[in-house]
Amino acid sequence: MHAVLFLTLRVEMSSQPYYPPTQNVPFSQEAEEAVIGSVLVNPAMLPTVAAFLKPDDFFLLRHSYIWQALLGLMESDTHIDYLTLIESLRGSGRLDAVGGEVYIIGLFRNTPTSVHAETYGRLVERAAMRRRLMAAADEIRGLALNETMPIEEVVTSAETRLFHVTERQLKNEIVPIREAISQYFDRIEYMMQNQQEALGVPTGFKDLDSLLGGLQKSDFIIFAGRPGMGKTSFLLSVVLNAARAGARTAVFTMEMASEQIVQRIIAMETGINMQKLRLGQIDQREWSRFVEAIGRLGELSIFIDDTPALNPVQLRTKARRLQHEHGVDLIVLDYLQLMNGGTTFENNRVQEISYISRHMKELAKEMNVPILSAAQLSRAVEQRHDKRPILSDLRESGSLEQDTDVVMFLYRDVVYNEATEFPNQADILVSKHRNGPTGTISLYFEKSITKFMDAAVRNIDLSEL
Repeated sequence: MHAVLFLTLRVEMSSQPYYPPTQNVPFSQEAEEAVIGSVLVNPAMLPTVAAFLKPDDFFLLRHSYIWQALLGLMESDTHIDYLTLIESLRGSGRLDAVGGEVYIIGLFRNTPTSVHAETYGRLVERAAMRRRLMAAADEIRGLALNETMPIEEVVTSAETRLFHVTERQLKNEIVPIREAISQYFDRIEYMMQNQQEALGVPTGFKDLDSLLGGLQKSDFIIFAGRPGMGKTSFLLSVVLNAARAGARTAVFTMEMASEQIVQRIIAMETGINMQKLRLGQIDQREWSRFVEAIGRLGELSIFIDDTPALNPVQLRTKARRLQHEHGVDLIVLDYLQLMNGGTTFENNRVQEISYISRHMKELAKEMNVPILSAAQLSRAVEQRHDKRPILSDLRESGSLEQDTDVVMFLYRDVVYNEATEFPNQADILVSKHRNGPTGTISLYFEKSITKFMDAAVRNIDLSEL
């Protein structure tokens, strides 16, 4: 009798998926009753459990109603016990739906202690997660059966549904300052004992690492410049240097194919001219270096994705999957303005870039890794006598300056002045550094192999060795 009544209520009153009684649905009636009973026994436990347990986590609709009423009492700062709960449910017209006064009093009397309230709550939460995954699987099955939908859209929609299910699990919980201070103390102590070690992912450039302390976890870093300056070459130099230092790096390139990226990395590693690699005009000595470099590079943890026009949800899904399967220490994006914000922003490029940059900062914080992204500059640079970029030159959105932790610009004087005294000099202008100093770092750029090096390093023709 009660089972029939329950299923009827479920269909009429709940927006959650309906599961046939023959289906093995993950839920624990005992855990749901115990967590509510624990709060009635000791209302002080409610804030702790309510921090992660929501009304829609309960499978039984009556328990969802009860939990919602308890949260309402807490928000209104009303004393919580079974009497005030009964009155709250009566006022909302749901008292009979949950089983009346007898059921509420029974929950209170059948729970001897509140000690394990959080444990009961976690059991309810985990069961809810399993049910949501089952519902998402059904939706994904429906998408897969839709022959009119392009397969790329099917995959993206499926990944989005899974992400929405798991998103709640990734939220950081509030920590007391005592715990935060303890973690910071441990970090300072470690840094004092390891003075020579970069604090973040090393770029491989001595002066830049000294200024930034490496690329810091959770930082969103923009590396901007005009076309032809060498932004991609710099990013790949950082990728190669970081990978040699043991960092696991993900490269998302929307401007080049993966083969072009590999070609540039091999040119950097071997010193073989890019044009010779492109045409396959490699002599015997260069071939030996080429083969050796292939072996070395194959051991590095570099992952390349050349999907065009990625949107933030796709990038997040790919990055999280890679983190789960291999681990990720650095994400490199080439470049931000080639990302796709979706059809919502078709007529507003500024809002689209703002949307993308905000999500990149959120992703860096969520995954606790630095995200280094190239970006284009506006043509305003070309109109000035001094061609060195400034923050207002960031193209299409002021939010790039707002959302980023570090903004660096690439400037090579030879691009504008062929008669420059130092044709191989490249300046990295650190114009914004949220947690440290700004400044200018000079590097050496060898265009034939598209490689950046510390300024003290001079070009050596490996073919003469």
